[in-house]
Amino acid sequence: MAAAAVVRSLLAAGRAAPGGRRCRPLPAAGAAALCTVAPQQRPQPPPDMKNYLWSRYKEAKRATKELVPSIMSNMLNPDAIFSNNEMSLSDIEIYGFDYDYTLVFYSKHLHTLIFNAARDLLINEHRYPSEIRKYDYDPNFAIRGLHYDVHRALLMKIDAFHYIQLGTVYRGLSVVPDEEVIAMYDGSHVPLEQMSDFYGKSSQGNTMKQFMDIFSLPEMTLLSCVNEYFLKNNIDYEPVHLYKDVKDSIRDVHIKGIMYRAIEADIEKYICYAEQTRAVLAKLADHGKKMFLITNSPSSFVDKGMKFIVGKDWRDLFDVVIVQADKPNFFNDKRRPFRKVNERGVLLWDRIHKLQKGQIYKQGNLYEFLKLTGWRGSKVLYFGDHIYSDLADLTLKHGWRTGAIIPELRSEIKIMNTEKYIQTMTWLQTLTGLLEHMQVHRDPDSQMILEEWKKERKEMREMNRNFFNAQFGSLFRTDENPTYFLRRLSRFADIYMASLSCLLNYEPDYTFYPRRTPLQHELPGWSDQLYTGTFRIPFLPETVQIK
Repeated sequence: MAAAAVVRSLLAAGRAAPGGRRCRPLPAAGAAALCTVAPQQRPQPPPDMKNYLWSRYKEAKRATKELVPSIMSNMLNPDAIFSNNEMSLSDIEIYGFDYDYTLVFYSKHLHTLIFNAARDLLINEHRYPSEIRKYDYDPNFAIRGLHYDVHRALLMKIDAFHYIQLGTVYRGLSVVPDEEVIAMYDGSHVPLEQMSDFYGKSSQGNTMKQFMDIFSLPEMTLLSCVNEYFLKNNIDYEPVHLYKDVKDSIRDVHIKGIMYRAIEADIEKYICYAEQTRAVLAKLADHGKKMFLITNSPSSFVDKGMKFIVGKDWRDLFDVVIVQADKPNFFNDKRRPFRKVNERGVLLWDRIHKLQKGQIYKQGNLYEFLKLTGWRGSKVLYFGDHIYSDLADLTLKHGWRTGAIIPELRSEIKIMNTEKYIQTMTWLQTLTGLLEHMQVHRDPDSQMILEEWKKERKEMREMNRNFFNAQFGSLFRTDENPTYFLRRLSRFADIYMASLSCLLNYEPDYTFYPRRTPLQHELPGWSDQLYTGTFRIPFLPETVQIK
């Protein structure tokens, strides 16, 4: 919006563009300049287009530089809660939670553990070359939400319109040239029938797998490392088999208990910054809210973790606790009954007529859960980190309110608050506006300058991507469009935040109002320009003042 204002100022009323064009001032930020040609008058290029265009460029650069300090006075709060859909906490009577990466967060050591364990399983059980052991986990390689072409063994970032972001397609650990990507896909669009199914899986002919789980970061990295080894050593292999073997190895790290045993043996090494989980739960309990836990993790693992982060009395805070739920099947399969787990972890065989507080249950299904609790509709708010497995069915089929936990959000907002990022993005948007408005000049000199601007714009886009992740950029955006990940987040989550601790910044009757973002054919309202703070843009100064 600010960058658009810079472009508007350059196209103010009364300033004649070369060649007889006059640009009317825009009534509000963000709309395209309206350039008209006088009737019966053919535009003639001015004698010196170079000076004209470069003077506009320099003026825009100066105006952008002057604009940066005002932008930096309104930095976003990394601990804010962001809203996709209007929701009042006063309407919420019951709060539900996933466990992993919702109630508890893990240190960077966990992904290294998963990567190493799965790599060793590939070698020892799937007979992969022992030389792949030389590859170590790189926490800075992949980001969540990427797609993997199972048949071509390509990892890539796709936007909300199914377009591949060129420059983010990797075969092994090496980027694939744009020309090769375009040749393989007859462009950069991925047809709907090739995309993953509803839960992001590659099945029933879908060739794309989407990695939505935070636990999938080691899986993407391991896939890329093994692909890299085969490619570097000219080994002929079947990509589909590799994908399945890596997927099975990652699954076995969980199912065989390798990960659970390692965490339980050194809980302080693997569990981190969950010190405010108890504060969140206690606050909700003090205000009379009911709470429940539904997780895919096993009973003893959850019990030890909750005792570590909340305390020995953690079960007293929850009205219902369900483990090994097998989400998302838990939300769809009506056949599986609940089983009670006793204090020794033994499964009991008696029929469940009531879900009792302080008791742990295994398996079950949501339909039986609704029948036994009566917790239905929009009075329930459930939090989870997996947009598909945790949130999609609940919002689409059952009308629960949903909250997504996105740990990456905090670090991305901190980057967006830096002066370097603000300078780069403001100038990038301004330069894009200049290109849009000056493209009407078709003479050779103008076209040469515009090509220079396009080259600069491309370089700045790459610079912007590197602010977040050198290979794939931001979790939420491609160059201009929202990512496919953000599209699903916007659809399946009423609110989203970096961690549950963000709830401590809000009163239990707080109402979240999503910003009315102008559509492409709409003009921003006056209130969006003058009173953005009152429209719940969670700026840091405002939040500090409230506290």
